[in-house]
Amino acid sequence: MQEYNINNYLDGVKKIGMCGHIRPDGDCVGSCLGLYTYLKNNYSEIDVDLYLEPIADKFKFLKYSDEIINNADADKEYDLFIVLDCSAIDRIGEFAKYFNSASKTLCIDHHVSNTEFADVNIVYPDYSSASEVVFTLLDREISYDTACALYLGIIHDTGVLKYQSTSAQTMEIAGKLMSKGIPFTDIIDDTFYSKTYVQNQILGRALLESVLFYDGKCIFSVVKKDEFEFYNISSSDLDGIVEQLRITKGVECAIFLYETAPLEYKVSLRSKDLIDVSKIATYFGGGGHKRAAGFCAKGTVYDVINNISEQIELQFEKEQDNI
Repeated sequence: MQEYNINNYLDGVKKIGMCGHIRPDGDCVGSCLGLYTYLKNNYSEIDVDLYLEPIADKFKFLKYSDEIINNADADKEYDLFIVLDCSAIDRIGEFAKYFNSASKTLCIDHHVSNTEFADVNIVYPDYSSASEVVFTLLDREISYDTACALYLGIIHDTGVLKYQSTSAQTMEIAGKLMSKGIPFTDIIDDTFYSKTYVQNQILGRALLESVLFYDGKCIFSVVKKDEFEFYNISSSDLDGIVEQLRITKGVECAIFLYETAPLEYKVSLRSKDLIDVSKIATYFGGGGHKRAAGFCAKGTVYDVINNISEQIELQFEKEQDNI
């Protein structure tokens, strides 16, 4: 495997722009702020701008989170534009204008579905998270604040170090970050497990109204737009629902949908051992990982579930043929 170092891409660079994917999750926020903080600490001669859509309040304890720019209103050009935790150019939304006008572009990612859209693509599909990839690129001493951000990213994309993507290297890196004296217990409790009363309500409703199918091997649940209004919630309040569905006994594949507009849904997929949900998501124009992926869909709930079921069945049939 080729060895990469972030320093190799900074020669002659005076202005850097950075962004992650739309609707930033824990790994997106952690990898972006981790690298942003590292650059500010070690390359004070370089001007760095970080662009992300508004992040969840629970992530705002991270250093420099108040410096994130939420829109692409300004006209700027960068010597280098870095995209993190993102598999395709259409996943960075309005910030693509900075990517397209930059002198050089770099993508740091871990999605198997990455389309290698940048000039240089550092993509390690076997790594647990973009935050783990970022850590391996840093050759100078990292600060407490950088460690907090990268630990957050790793924790969120590994389900607190329990997903199959967690490797011995992941554990070793997590240990090195912990050695910086970071409040690792608080980071886990406050950003991964802690839920508001309303979040618990919508989780309970999603579980109560979930449906088992395919002889109990699959499960799905839906949150409609009117429920968003009734509970006064946003999409960030739905974190963890699909994972809770996934751990239902006997279930191999979990599907969670939430309505973004009439007959339009954001779909999240999770699996245990047999189903590669990244293939399903890619088939429908999305992407992700073998055990966690997603895409956007149009139609009725019945249409969406029926279409996904066909792809799941193909994989089950192939698995049976291999036995």
